[in-house]
Amino acid sequence: MNSETVMSMTYLAMKVALSMAGPLLLVTLAVGLLISIFQAATQINEMTLSFIPKLLAVGATLVLLGPWLISTMVDYMRNLLSQIPGLAS
Repeated sequence: MNSETVMSMTYLAMKVALSMAGPLLLVTLAVGLLISIFQAATQINEMTLSFIPKLLAVGATLVLLGPWLISTMVDYMRNLLSQIPGLAS
């Protein structure tokens, strides 16, 4: 195993992690922004107000994107495990 292989595997792992976390983070960001605008418009300064909508949005996103997230991770793991015999030489 040389440094190019390690860098390639690390790049792929980070790419998969970002592609899986990205949609969840974007949904959380969007919901947080909407709640912040609502709080600024109504002058409600309750810190816990943004927690429940974010939690519900992330839960709904996980339900909708769950099959895609699982298949992405399974494909990555299959690819990684199939490379193991080639790494021994």
